[in-house]
Amino acid sequence: QYKDTKMTEFWLISAPGEKTCQQTWEKLHAATTKNNNLSTNSKFNIPDLKVGTLDVLVGLSDELAKLDAFVEGVVKKVAQYMADVLEDSKDKVQENLLANGGKMLTIIYLSFIIRKSFKNYSSSLDTVTFLFIFKGVNQIDNDLKARASAYNNLKGNLQNLERKNAGSLLTRSLADVVKKEDFVLDSEYLVTLLVIVPKLNYNDWVKQYETLAEMVVPRSSNVLFEDQDSYLCNVTLFRKAVDDFKHKAREYKFMVRDFQYNEEEMKADKEEMNRLSTDKKKQFGPLVRWLKVNFSEAFIAWIHVKALRVFVESVLRYGLPVNFQAMLLQPNKKTMKKLREVLYDLYKHLDSSAAAIIDATMDIPGLNLSQQEYYPYVYYKIDCNLLEFK
Repeated sequence: QYKDTKMTEFWLISAPGEKTCQQTWEKLHAATTKNNNLSTNSKFNIPDLKVGTLDVLVGLSDELAKLDAFVEGVVKKVAQYMADVLEDSKDKVQENLLANGGKMLTIIYLSFIIRKSFKNYSSSLDTVTFLFIFKGVNQIDNDLKARASAYNNLKGNLQNLERKNAGSLLTRSLADVVKKEDFVLDSEYLVTLLVIVPKLNYNDWVKQYETLAEMVVPRSSNVLFEDQDSYLCNVTLFRKAVDDFKHKAREYKFMVRDFQYNEEEMKADKEEMNRLSTDKKKQFGPLVRWLKVNFSEAFIAWIHVKALRVFVESVLRYGLPVNFQAMLLQPNKKTMKKLREVLYDLYKHLDSSAAAIIDATMDIPGLNLSQQEYYPYVYYKIDCNLLEFK
């Protein structure tokens, strides 16, 4: 049983069959578990596939490397967007990243996929097989872009409206904090202003607002709303005194907000907010379900690509007839260096020239050739650290 952790990677390796493939497996398993349990292991069963010529296999090896990078990128994009959509519930991302009905990081799931799902593909190693995988994953990638764009636009518009209704009294929308009765409306001579008064200056406001300009209506100011720093007050005066009032108010740090009471506009803003909020809730459930299903599809495709890479590379390395054992290892994070050394000791005889170079230059057996880790045995990493939380 594999461990499900936030930080998880698998090593997918293969070695040539000895007298039997079972013997290869037993030798690996004994070497990695007898001392400190260096890794949790399982056979990784790949069905028999038809093998073409050497030239074809070399070409397919290059194609598979590109396909691997593409599919991994889509898997990570779907996983990351799941985290983005869940927002404050990011701790639930992992439980939503299920594949084929099981935990994505379990060996039971990985082995099951390879045995059961390969029948969907051609039994021969050819371009048709790759196109089948690419077409499906490319469709997921395109659908994700379209769905993410639509949902992000909706989410962005809602956030913009929410920002207008939050923040300080100097900048936020006032539509949801004022009432019709706070204003003198439809008067030819009188107008009601809204003023932001710092709490520290409120006593000054009470004493002075009636004398900041001529023709201010006495006792016309009330506190309508407050935030942490300020009060929102109204005041009524004659229209022709507005400019003088604004000018004098600034001297005392009283800020007059530009605001016209318009019931229709305020109603429209509230309706738009409700509409966007409702639309977001309606889209959330189907979007999460789509992400779950298509994460599973993309992840399954990715494991298939890994299996194909192991098969092709094993045939190229170990020759014909096909005779190798693929194995999946989940390394113990604390003993990765030791595990690498044990694997090197087991398989250094497979590639004496590479081993000589490795001995001369590296502490840990391994060589970087053309930006690809190289070992005497076939090796591919399955990195399941799919999320980059900011």
